Amino acid sequence: MALSTTENIMRELPNPTFALSPVSLPRGSLHRPDAGHLDAQPMAAKTERGGLLVSWARHGDEVRQAQRLRYRVFADEMGARLSTPLAGHDVDLFDNYCEHLLVRDAASQEVIGTYRVLTPAQAKRVGSTYSDTEFDLIRLRGLRDRMVELGRSCVHPQHRHGGVIMALWGALAEFMVRNQLDTMVGCASIPMLYNGMVSGDVAASIWQQLKTTHLAPIDVQVRPRLPLPVEQLDGHLAVEPPALIKGYLRLGAKVLGAPAWDPDFNTADLPMLMRLSDLPARYRKHFLEG
Repeated sequence: MALSTTENIMRELPNPTFALSPVSLPRGSLHRPDAGHLDAQPMAAKTERGGLLVSWARHGDEVRQAQRLRYRVFADEMGARLSTPLAGHDVDLFDNYCEHLLVRDAASQEVIGTYRVLTPAQAKRVGSTYSDTEFDLIRLRGLRDRMVELGRSCVHPQHRHGGVIMALWGALAEFMVRNQLDTMVGCASIPMLYNGMVSGDVAASIWQQLKTTHLAPIDVQVRPRLPLPVEQLDGHLAVEPPALIKGYLRLGAKVLGAPAWDPDFNTADLPMLMRLSDLPARYRKHFLEG
């Protein structure tokens, strides 16, 4: 999809997602099974959860809304230095290959939360995942056929409560089950800015904590391409992981290895993996049986 600075010439997104399984539907099962054209009616395209609307982006302008939210959070709030072809939007080459999950405020219709999801078929089509650019994922090769990558997760600063994240996770769980996928990977970011100073000590301390409690087995551990120099940092600070990472851990996620340093986003990124089979019973009931 060619990029343009003019919103009113946005076309409906192409349908890039190849079949995910013999019984799956394209673009996260948003279209009818017999839909061979782009103007098919959505099937369960929107779900309302406690004043929140959850949907998968179907048009370019909906993706732009997610990209604007991402820019606000990553660039304006976190100070990321984004190389983007569209001012005020966080755009990269993976966006055109991803499914974009949106949470809206039901009253204002504003996009207040988003994830992007790269399916196995689309990862093959683009040639890699975003995580491959930060880590050597060779030990995950046996998982890739049923593995999706989650990325660019963010929530509007005025809506950072559990409801938005739970709405996102509920839709992701439905997507995984519907398309017979079972593994999720992604980079979970730890801001380098702490108490007004740029320092990797917080990330080093979180890594030192989690490697003793939540480190994945060695057969799926990965290596950062640009490691955060944790040995040269103070790894003994009494700090807690960011809320999103704590949420992943409660869902049974494992840390795949030491953090990478992302100088553009001003973060240390932890590689993480979640399997549906590892969901604790209460979350399994909520997301998969509710």
